[in-house]
Amino acid sequence: MTLPRTIVFDLDGTLVDTAPDLIAALNFVLDREGMPPVPLKSARNMIGAGARKLIERGLELEGRMMSVEDVNRLTKDFIDYYAAHIADASRPFEGLEAALDELAALGCRFAVCTNKLEWLSKRLLDQLGLSGRFSAICGADTFGVSKPDPIILQQTVARAGGDMAATIMVGDAGPDVGVARRAGIPVIGVEFGYTDVPIAELKPDRLIAHMRELPAAVESLSKVTSRT
Repeated sequence: MTLPRTIVFDLDGTLVDTAPDLIAALNFVLDREGMPPVPLKSARNMIGAGARKLIERGLELEGRMMSVEDVNRLTKDFIDYYAAHIADASRPFEGLEAALDELAALGCRFAVCTNKLEWLSKRLLDQLGLSGRFSAICGADTFGVSKPDPIILQQTVARAGGDMAATIMVGDAGPDVGVARRAGIPVIGVEFGYTDVPIAELKPDRLIAHMRELPAAVESLSKVTSRT
């Protein structure tokens, strides 16, 4: 069995269920502006495009318009609060570590490619004891571009010491499928993440409903890749 050397993961909604802490930070800044909190269940699918976009979506829900300066201020306050509470309730998705163990034993290396800021991503993974599993952890500020721009994925793989010809992307939303397609690599979609468009409709190469299914999905794609 030939396995890819590099598996690149999105972070929020793919590796870690970060919604509780992200929405708590959003509600912190909304409350300071005199706005009601956004319910966690309805806000989960607002996550994935970075802090600023999350705040803009939160304001849209309340029908509020704010100046660029005010949104900048809220974004800074959000990041400050979130950084201090980044792993209060965030946890790896069930089965993640066992799946990584299985794939690592088969020779795979791992990287993170996220639209979250790099330092926040590293802080989160540090606090969850996961950082050491990844050869590279790259965010929207690492290379000055974000998903679905293929440069962020290509540079993440390079930093991890991998080869794009032997790489698979794993993610939960449109930017993940988009970056993989633009970079010309296979993509596995997870059904338990955050997306306003159901991941199945984005037609990833494989679809998993639990992390226990990841090794088999990787193996399946590896066999297809090795034949082409």
